[in-house]
Amino acid sequence: MGNLTTLLALIVLMIVITLINPNFMTGNNLLNLLLQVTANGFIAFGMTFVILTSGIDLSVGAILALSSALSAGMIAQGMPLPLAVLMAVIIGAILGAINGTLVAYGKLAPFIVTLATSMIFRGATLVFTNGNPITKGLDGYFLAYIGQGYLLGIPFPVILMLIVFAILWVLLHRTAFGKSVYALGGNEKAAYISGIKLNKVKILIYTLSGAMSAISGLIITSRLSSATPQAGSGYEMYAIAAVVLGGTSLMGGKGRMFGTMIGVLIIGVLNNGLNIIGVSAFWQQVIQGIVILIAVLIDVVRSKKKA
Repeated sequence: MGNLTTLLALIVLMIVITLINPNFMTGNNLLNLLLQVTANGFIAFGMTFVILTSGIDLSVGAILALSSALSAGMIAQGMPLPLAVLMAVIIGAILGAINGTLVAYGKLAPFIVTLATSMIFRGATLVFTNGNPITKGLDGYFLAYIGQGYLLGIPFPVILMLIVFAILWVLLHRTAFGKSVYALGGNEKAAYISGIKLNKVKILIYTLSGAMSAISGLIITSRLSSATPQAGSGYEMYAIAAVVLGGTSLMGGKGRMFGTMIGVLIIGVLNNGLNIIGVSAFWQQVIQGIVILIAVLIDVVRSKKKA
């Protein structure tokens, strides 16, 4: 779907939910909705870069959990909160770089690499935490503000998400690196001939994806005042769905950051709306799965039309 079509779909969905339950369109609920989408938003932003190169990152949820657990462990051992927060992002970036290195130099399929590292990172999280949540020292103001604070009446995570979105929009659409991402996804052989350092680009996009996952993990840890080993489970599916709903092709080379933002909002409105309407949590999973399937089918149909 193009950006305009995606935006219209979002508007129609919001109107339908409002007609069923007017409480959906209240100011408090809309702010709550924006707060809810931040965790998926950061991951989807990073996933956009990966999918634009015809790659995939199935390890984002596991990176979220491991980076959160390791930084929480540092806090529990007395590390200052600001430094631990920075370390979480660095750890996420390093884990992402491992994915990128395996894809770039190992010449392995991104699906296989990130599926394997997802299991490794999740297992490492369980080993580190012994399967138990880490809570010690996680109620400090600095960390709490990241996921629960407000600035001028707007949740801080929402402001942070918009700032990161703006930075990544410029990076993707206004820099040489962004052009390299599109070139790599459009035709890898042609990109190589044109002098683009393909391995460097691949490592950087997975590093970015890992860093975005870590930021998402910080927000979740802040909200819960706890780092749980199962955090982030299934988040990769929501992120992929948001990216594809936003018009980015799974075949690579086509997509926009703005479309991803709309896709994130569609997923968020759907989840929030189903809760507002009172749909059973069991049926919510069914509906969410159908939406993900529709998103992929739309991409397949769109790709066939262009073939």
